Amino acid sequence: MANRVLFTSESVTEGHPDKVADQISDAILDNILSKDPWGRVAVETLVTTGLVLVAGEITTECYVDIPQVVRKTVMDIGYTRAKYGFDGSTCAVVTSIDEQSADIALGVNQSYEVKMGENAEDIYNVTGAGDQGIIFGFACDETEEYMPLPISLAHKLARRLAQVRKEKILDYLRPDGKTQVTVEYLDGKPLRVDTVVISAQHSSEVSLNQLREELVEVVVKEVIPESLIDSKTRYFINPTGRFVVGGPLGDTGLTGRKIIVDSYGGYSRHGGGCFSGKDPTKVDRSASYMARYVAKNIVAAGLASQCELQLAYAIGVARPVSVMVETFGTARIEERKIEELVRTYFDLRPAAIIDKLDLRRPIYLQVASYGHFGRTDLDLSWERTDKADILRKEAGL
Repeated sequence: MANRVLFTSESVTEGHPDKVADQISDAILDNILSKDPWGRVAVETLVTTGLVLVAGEITTECYVDIPQVVRKTVMDIGYTRAKYGFDGSTCAVVTSIDEQSADIALGVNQSYEVKMGENAEDIYNVTGAGDQGIIFGFACDETEEYMPLPISLAHKLARRLAQVRKEKILDYLRPDGKTQVTVEYLDGKPLRVDTVVISAQHSSEVSLNQLREELVEVVVKEVIPESLIDSKTRYFINPTGRFVVGGPLGDTGLTGRKIIVDSYGGYSRHGGGCFSGKDPTKVDRSASYMARYVAKNIVAAGLASQCELQLAYAIGVARPVSVMVETFGTARIEERKIEELVRTYFDLRPAAIIDKLDLRRPIYLQVASYGHFGRTDLDLSWERTDKADILRKEAGL
């Protein structure tokens, strides 16, 4: 009997309050890294009506005007007028910043391995993980970007919402918005789109009928292929009937509350740590990028149709304490062999990850909305498949 299941993923626009917070945190990180690539940053942001609160730990030799960075980020998102309930030029900006804990720095600056007498001449051996953590990376072959179809479509809908707002194709739209896509799978393969949900903030002047008709025409139909839509596909466009009050006026935003949106839409497991506001010595961020890089190369090499990689780290220790490969029964060689290839061809120590993926650069604001993975619009080091050929060769495929 055929196995039919429904799977749903969501995305949010850059004007969603939680995403506003993520972008502010990453804008601060980018500004510091542009002046001090070795800066240590762990920044959290809260946004609410008329207020941005930035708190965290920063150790750096440079100066960054944090209020100025905050205001520019908010205005670039589109909150430029008080009538939107949140305005980058008039909102209050409060900061509470300390230096990184000296106890944490002890483990990052000199790893457990070096303290135990291992080779300190190996530069990748010196830096310990900035925290303990479990990290997952994932890839599958159901889309050209090696991402699950539901989150891929949800992100594209959210990006299209922002595009038609900024280009004034639909000039009544406001920055806040959410999308959600339900895909029907048949025997593990995407068959059709079952349900599309869009909630878009809008001006009070537009009618609900106009908004619903135009969002289907200029957003949904521009993103979702006709081959995935049929007569049974359902659309819920602003299902409450009104979404005028939005952004930080309508809901408080916090850094790190959209970790499933940031990763794989729930299709893969998540270790629990967020990405935004953290410099790459934090494995929540850097090792998650590396795990995606490894999983994507495994799938691109044809070793499996799906690959989930789990890494686990101890604070102050360079080498991961565990490495696990899960292919959900799609592997063409033994998973044990794939794990051996991972250990052979990918250095999973934090300093090696930072070097391989070139992570001490101001590259993070651009991925703080619309996903950190599967971004075909960006040249991201962790999205490259430059290891696929050697993996394929070593696997004998």
